[in-house]
Amino acid sequence: MENFIYQNPTKLIFGKGQLDKLADEVELYGKRVLIVYGGGSIKRNGVYDNVINELGKIGAEIFELPGVEPNPRITTVRKGVEICKKEAIEFLLAVGGGSTIDCTKAIAVGAATEADMWDVVTKKEKAEAALPFGTVLTLAATGSEMNAGSVITNWETNEKHGWGTPHTFPRFSILDPVHTFSVPLDQTIYGIVDMMSHVLEHYFHKTENTPIQDRWCEGILLTVMETAPKLLKEPENYDYRATVMLGGTLALNNMLNMGYKGDWATHNLEHAVSAVHDIPHGGGLSILFPHWMRHVLDEENADRFKQLAVRVFGVETTGKSDKEVALEGIDRLREFWNSIGAPSALADYNIDESSVDIMAGKTVIARPEYGVYKKLSRQDSVDILKASL
Repeated sequence: MENFIYQNPTKLIFGKGQLDKLADEVELYGKRVLIVYGGGSIKRNGVYDNVINELGKIGAEIFELPGVEPNPRITTVRKGVEICKKEAIEFLLAVGGGSTIDCTKAIAVGAATEADMWDVVTKKEKAEAALPFGTVLTLAATGSEMNAGSVITNWETNEKHGWGTPHTFPRFSILDPVHTFSVPLDQTIYGIVDMMSHVLEHYFHKTENTPIQDRWCEGILLTVMETAPKLLKEPENYDYRATVMLGGTLALNNMLNMGYKGDWATHNLEHAVSAVHDIPHGGGLSILFPHWMRHVLDEENADRFKQLAVRVFGVETTGKSDKEVALEGIDRLREFWNSIGAPSALADYNIDESSVDIMAGKTVIARPEYGVYKKLSRQDSVDILKASL
């Protein structure tokens, strides 16, 4: 493995009833608080009222930014920045899932700079600071509650980009699995695919001697796959929700990729698709990942695919070539995601060949090639997208 420095400053507050820690945590940073949330589910399930009650214990002056989109948009970020500057906000609180947290990260940076946040997202400007913020997680999926990453969409230009800075780690994140009991079935499925995809992005790399990291990845995949079908049958089972919630956090808090860099080509592909068609991120990953795997698999790199197939999917190797074992593993991943109700083709979202060239072009906006396990070009993007139709 390569040399590395690991530091994660986010305080993780996990478990039933842990929202009662909120007031003490927020009070460390200030009482003028902007609450950021999405479409209103937190009002229907009672989380909103509980948050307001907790903040009332410290006499917080509360401002709100509702309506964060599933693929959070730069226009919403700008609204939040305007509120922060106008109202002298001291602390931001994201109450929701990864999209809400990603939006809050961008607002936090935008409130501390005169630059337009899209220029920061596209790396034309550098983030120098951010307002402090915390999260109350209500959807297990992205891991944004314990990392510095964020993904923002510009719907006017049909671009979607990931970005991050050391300033965008949450100060704390409160994870109560009970808050995820009311998550709709489709969102639960997308979250499961998303966290598994994060692990798989880590897993496919070219660095030698990563046996501990490999086993961490395999263990999370096995545990999530074991738990997911049971959770979908019993969505209010605390233990199942807790297991999946922690799995989502660990999948993308930079622990699994100590000492190496993962691939991330499939995420680049999905960002291009949802920038044009605004589909759910987890749904796009479910469609694209097995096709990326088949596209990049060859005789020279089959060993890692084989390892995944054997250790995670239990593929027998007798009488089979490494590539045959690898292909069987890919098929079993597809079968598992199908079994929990995840989409398997872009046609499931009414996407046809007419937009393939546009989407492929967006995969190479930042650079002419992308990916780590195998470098991909615009033509590779075209081929994978067509195979995914």
